[in-house]
Amino acid sequence: MTEVGFRSGYVAIIGRPNVGKSTLINRILGQKLCITSRRPQTTRHRILGIKTTDDSQLIYVDTPGIHIDNKRAMNRYMNRAAASSIDDVDVILFLVDGMNWTDEDERVLERLKESAKAPVILVINKVDKLADKAVLLPQIEKLSAQFDFVNVFPISARKGVNVESLEQEIKKMIPEGELIFPEDQLTDRSSRFLAAEMVREKLFRHLGQELPYSITVEIEQFDDEKGMYRIGAVIYVERDGQKSIVIGKKGELLKSVGKEARLEMQSMFGRKVFLRLWVKVREGWGDNERMLKNLGYTDEL
Repeated sequence: MTEVGFRSGYVAIIGRPNVGKSTLINRILGQKLCITSRRPQTTRHRILGIKTTDDSQLIYVDTPGIHIDNKRAMNRYMNRAAASSIDDVDVILFLVDGMNWTDEDERVLERLKESAKAPVILVINKVDKLADKAVLLPQIEKLSAQFDFVNVFPISARKGVNVESLEQEIKKMIPEGELIFPEDQLTDRSSRFLAAEMVREKLFRHLGQELPYSITVEIEQFDDEKGMYRIGAVIYVERDGQKSIVIGKKGELLKSVGKEARLEMQSMFGRKVFLRLWVKVREGWGDNERMLKNLGYTDEL
């Protein structure tokens, strides 16, 4: 039975690519759920991160970054997933990167002006990188003149600066309600999905600037064998030349990716993992709506 005064609700985190949305969710949850890298557009799916305490259950919605390029089917999918996440939530966090305001930030702000129904908090991330914090005030005044934010929070998601205060402010804005998910549940995503994401993260971190965006990962095998997970994952690339790059000289890059992903899976799942990786070519998967759906890229909301 939920206690009187218990609060529960949804918090959408919106922003352009690479402003730190996934890092913020991981910091709030106190453990890694969402994959991260220094490259933009690492997050491709809507992911719920659930934090349950004695007096609340806050469900954070991590979204792909909204960006201007809409040419590829993958980009259109990510924009739809991000934009739809501001519907039917209780609070919206508009996350921006310090003083780095771009056309893509402007696009997100325009989307909020058009369709945001919930109160919006402006969250200015990466303030730890600012040598002079005084430069924030004119930026806050400029942005506040463009939208009626209910509050503004400068934070560092990476270092945790002011994140706890942000959480407390969010909690005040969440309505009273019952538990939405079991109190021990961390996310709405399956272990199978998380395994694929861990492999993809390691690929992002090992490969060059462009190739990761031509890669996706599909789990073909996920078996529970006497307390051990036996996982088989296929890495799809779009061209033959990309396959040899992912495998690496004498298979070394693929071995490194597999080892790092396996160790992280074991840490998250709390059991031994046997992981096998294959690399296959599936031409044009990122620009084909039908292929995207077959690979699990569906409009979830």
